[in-house]
Amino acid sequence: MKKPAIVILAIAAAFAINASAQTTVMKSSSEPGKATVEQMVDVTATVTAIDRSTRDITLKGPKGNWIVVTAGPEVKNFDQINVGDKVHTRYIEALVLELKHGADLAVVRTDEKSAQGAAPGAQPHGVAGRRITVVADVIAVNRETQMVTLRGPQLTLDVRVDDPKQLKRIQKGDQMYAVYTQALAMVVEPAPKK
Repeated sequence: MKKPAIVILAIAAAFAINASAQTTVMKSSSEPGKATVEQMVDVTATVTAIDRSTRDITLKGPKGNWIVVTAGPEVKNFDQINVGDKVHTRYIEALVLELKHGADLAVVRTDEKSAQGAAPGAQPHGVAGRRITVVADVIAVNRETQMVTLRGPQLTLDVRVDDPKQLKRIQKGDQMYAVYTQALAMVVEPAPKK
């Protein structure tokens, strides 16, 4: 599958950071050579425009930010979505980083996606999940600025490591194994009748 249903993950990315009328729960943990960050966001956006020919939906978040998403073919009940409807999303993401000393892993990125939409005739809703795994080489460590430079299969990235104990463990030539997971559930709630 090339796109998750409704490109639901784009909705979460657009609203999770900027939403004010939301519930956010975040936790992190760390152990030698490994760190985990998890976040759960519960937010509601409003459908402000729909282009039925392109299946584009414009959504406005609680702080006034907006995004245009495309409803893929998985969205069976697209015609039931209307301007004014509320899109309620619950979004969970997690990132696990693990340092690999002396490893000789291939520098790769893998993407796994899954999505499921509503049954025909049911209220529009959907769930989507995504897991990205990346192996990157540590090509530089600057202890003064606390920056670690990682070269992955698609880009080179500077990452700040605030924990001095973790930074001490990282050496040029090490590898970083990262797993990023996202899960999102979305329900379209009809606009209130006037």
